[in-house]
Amino acid sequence: MTKYGGRYDPLKAFLLVQTVSRLPMTFSGVEKTIGAKLPRSAKAHRAWWSNDTSHVQAKAWLDAGYRAEQVDKDAGTLVFVRDRKAHGFAEEADMFEGNKSIEPKTGRHPMIGALKGTFTIEPGWDLTKPALDEDELAEWEASLDRKADLIDEMLSKKRR
Repeated sequence: MTKYGGRYDPLKAFLLVQTVSRLPMTFSGVEKTIGAKLPRSAKAHRAWWSNDTSHVQAKAWLDAGYRAEQVDKDAGTLVFVRDRKAHGFAEEADMFEGNKSIEPKTGRHPMIGALKGTFTIEPGWDLTKPALDEDELAEWEASLDRKADLIDEMLSKKRR
C-alpha cells in the first residue's frame, strides 16, 4: 500500500503523464481515473479539494506537480493547474515573485520566453504574408468607412 492508501495513486499517475499546464476535469472524470466513487464530502465541500498536504487526495495531485483550482462543486468541475515550483520549475517561478526585473543568472528579463510552448506555427506558414488578402482588406476598409460615416451622422444629429 502506498502513502495515499492506494486510492489516489491512479490520479497521481494520470497527472504525472499530462503535458498541459491547465487540465479541466469533472468530478466524474476523477472518479473514472481513480476507479472509485469520490466521498460525499468531495461533492459537498470545496475544502475537500484544498491543496493541503495533510489530505491524502491533495498529496496525490501535489506530488504529481498540480494544484486543484476553480472548484465548482455545484457543476462538479475543477481545474488542475501545473504548480511550476513543484514540477522542477522553481527557479523560473521565483523570477516572477517580488519586484525582480532582471534575472541575476542570465541577465535577462523574466518574461523572456514566458510564452514558450503556448502556441505553434504550422509548418510552411509564411509569417511575412499579410493577414488579409486584397479583397478582404478592401472589404474591411469599406466596413470601417461605413462605421465612420454612421458615427459622423449620429454626432451631427446630436449637435442639432
